[in-house]
Amino acid sequence: QVHLVESGGRLVQAGGSLRLSCVVSGRTFSDYQMGWFRQAPGKEREFVAAIARFGTISYYSDSVKGRFTISRDNNKNTVYLQMDSLKPEDTGVYYCAARFCSGDIARTSITDFASWGQGTQVTVSS
Repeated sequence: QVHLVESGGRLVQAGGSLRLSCVVSGRTFSDYQMGWFRQAPGKEREFVAAIARFGTISYYSDSVKGRFTISRDNNKNTVYLQMDSLKPEDTGVYYCAARFCSGDIARTSITDFASWGQGTQVTVSS
């Protein structure tokens, strides 16, 4: 069973930056496509970014494109989300997710991911 632990969330002012990390254990990290999702209070969980097994392919939601960058280090079993130019609407709990796959692809639907972390809170003040 794969285990995911997120970190890096905190309170930050609008316009600031944060880097989230997610450490994965229990299985071979490079066998997994990774994704970041978020959930704001009273809203459904939504896709933020995804990256293929070897980092060759990545996707972003329209709301974060150009501001957020997803990356991974397969030697450290870690996926990152660099968040710049943060806005109050970026506030929420950010979840890391893993999807076992054999190809070099990146899916973006919540239902594609079987393994999830506990989440880390990001709060952006105006």
